[in-house]
Amino acid sequence: MAKEKTVYTCSECGGTSPRWLGKCPHCEAWNTLVEGIAEAPAAPVRNRFAPLAKSAELAVLADIEAAEVARTPTGIDELDRVLGGGMVEGGVVLIGGDPGIGKSTLLLQALDGLQRSGVSTLYITGEESGAQVALRSRRLGLDRSQVKVLAEIQLEKILATLASAQPAVAVIDSIQTVYSDQLSSAPGSVAQVRECAAHLTRAAKAGGTTVVLVGHVTKEGALAGPRVLEHIVDTVLYFEGDTHSSFRLVRAIKNRFGAVNEIGVFAMTERGLKGVANPSAIFLSQHSEPVPGSCVLVTLEGTRPLLVEIQALVDSGGPSPRRLSVGLERDRLAMLLAVLHRHAGVACMDQDVFVNAVGGVRISEPAADLAAMLAITSSLRGRALPRGFIAFGEVGLAGEVRPAPRGQERLREAAKLGFSVAVVPKANAPRKGSRELEGLTIHPVERIEEAMEVVRGIT
Repeated sequence: MAKEKTVYTCSECGGTSPRWLGKCPHCEAWNTLVEGIAEAPAAPVRNRFAPLAKSAELAVLADIEAAEVARTPTGIDELDRVLGGGMVEGGVVLIGGDPGIGKSTLLLQALDGLQRSGVSTLYITGEESGAQVALRSRRLGLDRSQVKVLAEIQLEKILATLASAQPAVAVIDSIQTVYSDQLSSAPGSVAQVRECAAHLTRAAKAGGTTVVLVGHVTKEGALAGPRVLEHIVDTVLYFEGDTHSSFRLVRAIKNRFGAVNEIGVFAMTERGLKGVANPSAIFLSQHSEPVPGSCVLVTLEGTRPLLVEIQALVDSGGPSPRRLSVGLERDRLAMLLAVLHRHAGVACMDQDVFVNAVGGVRISEPAADLAAMLAITSSLRGRALPRGFIAFGEVGLAGEVRPAPRGQERLREAAKLGFSVAVVPKANAPRKGSRELEGLTIHPVERIEEAMEVVRGIT
């Protein structure tokens, strides 16, 4: 019997190699080639002189009628916010996260809410039995749920069920367990995941069913399988948060029907995931009195302004001081310390500097620069910032304070939550007579030296 030919496939890009290599020759990722059985080549076309297909008609953008996409709300406000307003007919959503973080729980709650509003739903499980899904449903308090359940992992049977039942929303939990008889590789392999996702996407577009794919994640936190999986689907959602914490964040990484980097905040309870109406309260510590090294920042997550507390601790570090940041970029922290020394005269060269964003939130925008620098200075000097103080703004290498996008929305959010003092870039200063910002004293600054002088005057 002839030996089966093997091929090495990259788990990142899906490229193949006849032998194992430490680095993928296509995407240059390290240690991503996985051994598998080579698929039989497709049969060649018999008539090589067959006529080419006719060209398709072209359309002009101005002549195409564009209309807003109709959406179906799930009944979970935070999930609808991340999706851009609700489920889209024929859309394909990929949601990933660590095991046990709440993916299946949230989707089962969403399907039950859709079913009770008159939308036909289908839950296809490949990792659990129907009895296990029913047990979770009762544990979540979804009494007499009418959500239809199918325990199946064969792609052809799933496609036949979708064609016959024609549900409006279908969940595949998970895509790594689904396999096709047309391929000889095992479920979860790169070829199987890519082929099954492509077939399910075509079925969703043809039948108008909204398909939600649950995906596994790697130890680095990225979605397992080829990167082409994220390009096939319309929306990619990530579950973030520590499994030991009761709070979860759902972040939109890609959304063809809504804003990217939008987040939804949930709290894990005995009855499942519940949306948090005021997420800013999660990221703010409750101090009885102001403490040194703490500064509140107004950051933007998608279209939502959030108040996050930035904490800094400066301590004597000896000849090899440490620079550690949690929730902010470490390289940017080193740059901010250099700007503080050069332009503001605040030296931390022999000090350990630790910076943390409270609540486990990750801040990637440069508007956190000013708040981080003020928190570091406050900790170094041992003087607390006044109660009700906020700051935001990007700081350049020349010491200038640059404006942050949508500064007025940030200030309105701070004023709504009762903050009274703000240090902001001069370009973000509001016009005089703004009633929405009554009670909020705003100090516009152009350079980091000016910000330090303002803080010294109010502390």
